[in-house]
Amino acid sequence: MRTCFSLSVLALGVATLLAACGGGGSSAGGTGQLSLQVTDAPVDEATSVVVQFTGVELKPAGANAINIDYATPRTIDLLALQDGDAESLLNGQTVLAGRYEWVRLKVVTSQSTLDSYLEKTVSGVPTKFPLYVPSGSQTGLKLVRGFTVPVNGSASFTIDFDLRKSVVDPSGAFSGYYLKPALRLVDNAQVGGITGTVALSGLCPASASPLVPNGPSVYVFAGAGVTPDDIDATGAEPVTTASVKETSVGSGVYTYKAAFLSPGDYTVAFTCVGATDQPESSEALNFQGARNVTVSANLNNQQDFTAPPPP
Repeated sequence: MRTCFSLSVLALGVATLLAACGGGGSSAGGTGQLSLQVTDAPVDEATSVVVQFTGVELKPAGANAINIDYATPRTIDLLALQDGDAESLLNGQTVLAGRYEWVRLKVVTSQSTLDSYLEKTVSGVPTKFPLYVPSGSQTGLKLVRGFTVPVNGSASFTIDFDLRKSVVDPSGAFSGYYLKPALRLVDNAQVGGITGTVALSGLCPASASPLVPNGPSVYVFAGAGVTPDDIDATGAEPVTTASVKETSVGSGVYTYKAAFLSPGDYTVAFTCVGATDQPESSEALNFQGARNVTVSANLNNQQDFTAPPPP
């Protein structure tokens, strides 16, 4: 049976909006504009990861939740939103200024239909598999993060769906995939990025070319001097990941971009085999060239991964 539910995304901290829709609680007075968009950190196995959104639910502090439903459902291929690209969910939505407690992304998923789906190539044939959120009928994932919509001003945020952490291939009778979102919220007025080139032929053995299915990737960890680890819910977990891509077919120039990073210190590390990283188990990824990088707002920091010097 098809199910439509609210996937709880974030626990925030901000105020009453849309008085006609709300219910009690306090308000800072006046209105502002709220924009919300989604982006993605990649997963290597799939060619597309499509999620059907039906709206957004917002919870003002001390008031009833407010539903903003789309006239028709919107399908977004999250896998297409990489390297700093994003898709708008709310664009300049007029709200009352103040504080809010959480926001939910309302999505439609099912174990038996393709409302939301993952597509990959099977024996040379593009094949779609149902994409299902097991915790959809519950509170789901929450990210504690406060933000304020200023009076007569605007607030703009991005939600990063890290698909490398989120997409799970379950065992058992279900022939599709689970989406267990690992989400983070960033303020678009205070984000930067890390970009660079990768000397792929020198860093990876011949078996790592072509790029797929091995998935050369850059992992980004919060803080300097972090010992890199895979995604397995233990030890150091990356804030985000970035795929290494050829700038154009046959160019031999490979680059990466990790976008929507809050200002601060990070550790970045490269692995030849990011595609082998499964989010619910531990894998030895053999990270190379861990470096410390400081991200500043509205800037892209250059950090290249060059081949190791000859012996």
